[in-house]
Amino acid sequence: MAFASLLEHVGGMGRFQVLSVLLLSLPVLMMASHNLLQNFTAATSDHWCRPRPGANATGLDAEAALRVWVPRGERCRRFVAPQWWLLEANGSEPNGSRPETEPCGDGWTYDRSVFASTIITEWDLVCSSRGLKQLAQSLYMAGVLVGGVFGGLSDRFGRRSVLTWCYLQMAAMGTCSSFAPSFSVYCLFRFLTGMAFSGIVLNSVSLSLEWMPTHMRALVSTLMGYCYTAGQFLLAGVAFALPDWRRLQLAVSLPFFGFFLYSWWLTESARWLVMVGRSHRALRELRKVARINGKKEEGDKLDIETLRSHMEKEMTSSRTRHTVVDLVRTPVVRRISLCLCFVWFSTSFAYYGLAMDLQNFEFNIYVVQLIFGAVDFPAKLVSILTITYVGRRFTQAAALILAGLAILANVLVPRDLRTLRTALAVFGKGCLAASFNCVFLYTGELYPTVIRQTGMGLANTMSRLGSIMAPLVKMVGELFPALPFVIYGAAPVVSGLVAAFLPETRNLALPETVEEVEGRSTEINRLIDWPADGSIKLIDKSIDQGMDQSINTSDAPIN
Repeated sequence: MAFASLLEHVGGMGRFQVLSVLLLSLPVLMMASHNLLQNFTAATSDHWCRPRPGANATGLDAEAALRVWVPRGERCRRFVAPQWWLLEANGSEPNGSRPETEPCGDGWTYDRSVFASTIITEWDLVCSSRGLKQLAQSLYMAGVLVGGVFGGLSDRFGRRSVLTWCYLQMAAMGTCSSFAPSFSVYCLFRFLTGMAFSGIVLNSVSLSLEWMPTHMRALVSTLMGYCYTAGQFLLAGVAFALPDWRRLQLAVSLPFFGFFLYSWWLTESARWLVMVGRSHRALRELRKVARINGKKEEGDKLDIETLRSHMEKEMTSSRTRHTVVDLVRTPVVRRISLCLCFVWFSTSFAYYGLAMDLQNFEFNIYVVQLIFGAVDFPAKLVSILTITYVGRRFTQAAALILAGLAILANVLVPRDLRTLRTALAVFGKGCLAASFNCVFLYTGELYPTVIRQTGMGLANTMSRLGSIMAPLVKMVGELFPALPFVIYGAAPVVSGLVAAFLPETRNLALPETVEEVEGRSTEINRLIDWPADGSIKLIDKSIDQGMDQSINTSDAPIN
């Protein structure tokens, strides 16, 4: 809470904060282009077996050759011998027997009217190899999962340093993916790209929140969420303009070289610098922020003694080494960690179950991508209003429960009502987008600074486990068509109920230490009288008022 007063002293929400949010948001604009890229680079088009070599030597055109060599509607087999009778108007099967077929031994021919080239057409990922398409996406998500290590690394080496590296890794590995000579090499580069994606998300959120005044955190978090949403529109447009997968992959990767170059201007988190005992550099960064915000005189008044006197408790805590064990060591933080694991897993699990299978809607894939992106705008607008005026806990629980109910409702809708089924899926996707919008902010506010990135890393891990599991559940749908929707719907409903056990963080300053998080729970218990009959009686008129008073005391201006 003491850092909030220092932040207000150097300008609060000034020019520095605006510039930082802008520079951190631009890469987020391109994140959807990587996360949802395989909707286009791995799109499946109509395909059929190539006739045997020399089939066209008979003088037949391509359509006629296809008719005599490939059974109608068949994608993975062809006739052993040409069936000339199929060219006759009233032809019938010779001897009344079904012609013998064989697997496609000479490759496939693809309908390239929509997609000029994809990894499917490049490496023939169809028929017996069709599972490799899902493998590529799962390996990318596995990279995002492993990338959770960047959360812990940033607690050790700093937010900005790790973020700069992740920009470079995203640019280099994404570019290498566009030149991959084989499917296995492509998967390797996509795995490394996924790792960079995770590091960018984790550190962009933390770096922006740790420089924001308390009252602006929700707005900034939502702005970054809208950048990701706008990126879905951008992806649809770029994919439509570049139907060749290699050019599309390159186009969404090159901008990260620019982000890498300007990331050197970004300012390291002063909160983190204090936590690791680098007070002199933290003081320089605060003075830099004051100068940019037009508060140079106020910044010059700051000195090491002022900084240490306001953050003595935090600096004392920083001498204690923190590990992942601290996420479950104390009762309140343990409850927070367990609840957030449910929330992150279910949100990602259901979200990618819907968002990564656009071709199943049987509409124009570019239009579906635009609709799925457009629904995020009203969804996130409603979420920011409820986050700001109602609370984080209510928003998180309501978004998950509504999303789950919408997906479960699809189980009861007949398959021929395609429009209604699509509308329910779009509504569910919008609720899940609102859940993502809330949980990024909520997680950053629930964990104290000393373990915030470690906690974000745990959250990222659970999220990616959900995204990896989503394709596996879809495979079950080949045997039981309704089962994937039941699972996708049940998980968010359960997690929505679990979210009700999280503490509210509305209008509270970011906690700095584990002890501060535990102390807030103790303060709430002190403000509530627990009679023997189990009823609740408030001692103060408002818990929030009591908490706000304690915050305002420590946020007093610096003299």
